[in-house]
Amino acid sequence: MKQRHFLPEQTILDLAPSLCSQVDKFKFCSFSVLLCSFLLSPIAASAADITQQLHRPLNSSAGGQLRDEADGLLRRAEQQQAAGFAEKTLQSSLQALEIYHSIGDLKAQGLAYDLVARAYLQLGNFKAAEDNLRRRLAIARDTQDYQSQIFALNNVGSILLQKGEAKAAGAAIQEALAIAQNFKNIEGQGLSLSNLGLVAARLGDYNQAVKFSENALNFRRQTGNAIGEANTLNNLGDAYLALRNYQDTIGTYGAALRLAKNIFDRPNQLRAIDGLVTAHSAVGRYERVLELLEQRLALAQQLQNPQEELKSFASYGQLYEQLGNYPTAQNFYERAITLARQLEDNKQEAQLLNRLGNIAKHIHKP
Repeated sequence: MKQRHFLPEQTILDLAPSLCSQVDKFKFCSFSVLLCSFLLSPIAASAADITQQLHRPLNSSAGGQLRDEADGLLRRAEQQQAAGFAEKTLQSSLQALEIYHSIGDLKAQGLAYDLVARAYLQLGNFKAAEDNLRRRLAIARDTQDYQSQIFALNNVGSILLQKGEAKAAGAAIQEALAIAQNFKNIEGQGLSLSNLGLVAARLGDYNQAVKFSENALNFRRQTGNAIGEANTLNNLGDAYLALRNYQDTIGTYGAALRLAKNIFDRPNQLRAIDGLVTAHSAVGRYERVLELLEQRLALAQQLQNPQEELKSFASYGQLYEQLGNYPTAQNFYERAITLARQLEDNKQEAQLLNRLGNIAKHIHKP
């Protein structure tokens, strides 16, 4: 089982209130960290992977049986987490954790705490997630497991950033970077630098965010981590956009989109399209925006993801409203509202109804 981190340097662009063509507003909406994006598209571990990372059974019959039972529970929790069953993940991983405590296996306890934290994140319980991540970090320190320390510190940083504690998040991730640099851990350096770019962006220092992200790309490319590279490219695009550097913005998001397409990384593909929509809208390239939105809608429908389909319809509506084509905007808003009601997304529905009300005044204006 590969090391996991919960902050995949990914951001979410909020397209509902506006098309974010006003860059000042973009600064506030574009850098909220999508903690659960990694959880929603996990890389499932095989039974062999997790066995290798755990251990071999004890020689004693009783100890071996307990450990086998706990290992089986942990494998089940991995599968449940990959399938998105947070409650079941939590139940299985806590049962495994109890057994590992009873037999005194610290390494396995650390893996179990990782899964417990992921489950709590999926459930939106950030306090419990942080508590378990800090237990994971303590075990990594006790066992001098430096690689696990790097990832645990990045995870703690992600929670702190979500809580709005950007400086504390930066301190945790800086500690992770120092460890990674000390042990020449290329993967850890790429991850930590990319996450520090997010912290800098959250603090409003977009020039520093660019520097961190550009540095991170060098390490990500060395490891061949294409998903990580696509994430970092999208982060870099966000920073360029906040700086109104539209040429580099479009080039960087374009690189992220091409890479994400090649590796079938749908979340980063959607995110790059959203960034390109914002950038091209800002410079008035509306034909290109329409092409991108067509790609976005087709991808959402291919994925059978109604939430992303809703976002696509809303983005179409916002674009046509911006262009003054109010009847077409109304049509797309109404389609988005239908999906919002099906998803029972009351917040989105209210926002869309408000947009619909605004354009109705233009349509019926004498």
